[in-house]
Amino acid sequence: MSAALQEIKAALEQIILDPRYHDLLSLVKTARNGAVYGTKVRFPHALVMIFLFRSGTFRQKVELVLRATKKHAMNLARFASIYKIVMLALKYYGPTPGKEGPYDSFLAGLVGGYFVFGARSRHGKISSVNQQIVIYIFARVTLALARLAVKQGTGFPVVSNEPLSSQISYYAWPVFASVSWGAVMALFRYHPEDLQPSLRSSMTYIYKDCNNWDSLRTLVWHNK
Repeated sequence: MSAALQEIKAALEQIILDPRYHDLLSLVKTARNGAVYGTKVRFPHALVMIFLFRSGTFRQKVELVLRATKKHAMNLARFASIYKIVMLALKYYGPTPGKEGPYDSFLAGLVGGYFVFGARSRHGKISSVNQQIVIYIFARVTLALARLAVKQGTGFPVVSNEPLSSQISYYAWPVFASVSWGAVMALFRYHPEDLQPSLRSSMTYIYKDCNNWDSLRTLVWHNK
């Protein structure tokens, strides 16, 4: 590396390590990490689901994969940026300037969730990618709140006391799993149009297409 480039690198590092610019540069890093993580998560998932369960030409499937990946990456980058901006705004201009308030993260999440994942398209539709992300988050929140409810010291007064707390913790997951699967199978049986498209496609492949074949080839090697 030439001396000129080393000087430029040193000057840039001096700027990015300056505490005065930390909050501003954290916005850049937040957007970057959101986009990268969204790409890493969505690309392999979309690749497998679309090529296995979607019809169309190779080019059409590639376009769907790239579109879903871009949508996921951009949405996570947008949400992360909005969240960070609101957090910084509340930190400096909130009730206690210079300090983070107890409800700042919740309020910032509300704003980001509304503008990014609550948004509809120009045609009034909700993106299937956004639906999947929100449903995933909702499931994780539900499980965390269920654990918190029986957690000693922070949970509900009745159910967080022993021995009821341990009993609920032990039996809660199998009950939750069985009810979830019972509900989704009943919905697939009687109201499949109301399930999310990729879930409906995979369930059709497993539980409906298994009843149809016309040769050894379509019984063992190929679905159709």
